[in-house]
Amino acid sequence: MRQLLLATSNPGKVREMRAMLSSLPLEIHDLRDLALDLEVIEDGSTYAENAAKKAQTYAAASGLLTLADDSGLEVDALNGEPGLHSARYGGRPDATDADRRAFLLARLQGKPRPWTARFRCVLALAFPQQPCRFFEGVCEGEILPEERGAGGFGYDPIFLLPALNRTLAELSLHQKNALSHRGRALQALIPYLTRLIAEDPAKCV
Repeated sequence: MRQLLLATSNPGKVREMRAMLSSLPLEIHDLRDLALDLEVIEDGSTYAENAAKKAQTYAAASGLLTLADDSGLEVDALNGEPGLHSARYGGRPDATDADRRAFLLARLQGKPRPWTARFRCVLALAFPQQPCRFFEGVCEGEILPEERGAGGFGYDPIFLLPALNRTLAELSLHQKNALSHRGRALQALIPYLTRLIAEDPAKCV
């Protein structure tokens, strides 16, 4: 069967990607399946650069078609912070997701609401030794001053979808994948992958 490597060590991202790609005729691997643990320094100036570094590094190491993402939360009242540094926000390298949420809310104290924000995701799909193809998704919303919901991960419990009056952490996996930044990027990717498999199956081995 055709194979695809998900180049992320984040179990939440793996779960979301697997769910959305499950209908395709692909054998999907993640880094734990292949015992791959490479250091990729995410020092790019854009989400696309960071995603490409991960995709190309792991495609070269595995010999497989590889999908990587870089994503971030952009808060307007903080001039786009944390943005590219979303996964490393919080003032210290050992910060947890809860620490990063608390740090963000502390930075927002005193600033007028609503705290408008967006999640942005860029997916990079790489063949070994070839340029990447990119797919982007954006999800607009607001930051809440308190956490709601037990699902999701990262900043999901404080990211409100105003039209639903629910946070991403209050949605089911299926609902989140239909609306989130990563879900929308995957929705853009799936038709390309479908055509790729149909037109040139040998590329997905």
